[in-house]
Amino acid sequence: MAKPLDTSSGDILADRRADYAEMLFGSGEAGPAAELMLGALELAPAWAMGWFRLGEFHEAAGDMDAAAEAWGMAGKLDPADRAGATLKLAIAGKADAGDAPPSAFVEALFDQYADKFDHALVETLGYRVPDLLGDAITVARPGRFGLALDLGCGTGLMGERLRGSCDRLEGFDISTEMLRKARAKGVYDRLEKADLQHFSYAGPRANLVTAADVFMYVGALEGIVSTVAGLLAEGGLFAFSVEKLETGDGFALQPSRRYAHAETYVRRVLSEAGLRPVSLERHVIRQDRGEPVAGMVVTAEAG
Repeated sequence: MAKPLDTSSGDILADRRADYAEMLFGSGEAGPAAELMLGALELAPAWAMGWFRLGEFHEAAGDMDAAAEAWGMAGKLDPADRAGATLKLAIAGKADAGDAPPSAFVEALFDQYADKFDHALVETLGYRVPDLLGDAITVARPGRFGLALDLGCGTGLMGERLRGSCDRLEGFDISTEMLRKARAKGVYDRLEKADLQHFSYAGPRANLVTAADVFMYVGALEGIVSTVAGLLAEGGLFAFSVEKLETGDGFALQPSRRYAHAETYVRRVLSEAGLRPVSLERHVIRQDRGEPVAGMVVTAEAG
């Protein structure tokens, strides 16, 4: 399990200076906040999360070179990169984006987000993917499924939508805290911790596999789609969503630190894995900072 992010430096005086820096930043004074945070880091130079926040302060102040230097230091102090410093460097054009986010970043992000996840997504961000995906599944394959696997199940929002149409439902997620919330809902027959970058499944062939709002935290899809194709039963259905990349024919890291995927790329990856697209529908899948996020809801079948 990933170690929780160190929101404290371990030094009382450094923490006090960092708290003042956060107050300044919250008041729109990014430059002075960066100066005060740098003072905190002089007292606690090994505090990776402090360096990451310093980078964000410099970014807000418009000093991208200083931001990149701070994020680079954060990455050196925490090679697992739970804060996602390498993603910030890539977005700033200071490093290659890579094919996937750091697994430790994804785990830490959702461990921290678990308690407020359902309310934030559904009530605040207008999250629609479970319903959109559920509708697409019903159209593509009416009736019941023997075994369904919910990849990146989170707190179980997709599982709640699927439960009534599955004889057996299993969920997998990288976040221990998300799994804890999902377990409390009692909708899954089995829950297991898993990193989709290295996912494997030794059970029987599945009739349905879902990945709701998951692949924006995966990046390159060749590996996971090939894995899913190998575990689907003949005629089995794969249903998932992606954020839609409007230009190009691949995938790209966005300023949100999520990956977006082009329709041509999705079709190509499915075809290479031997899966036949059934439907690719464009939808607004949620809001982000008051702006609609365009996505695609996809179903594909095996064999």
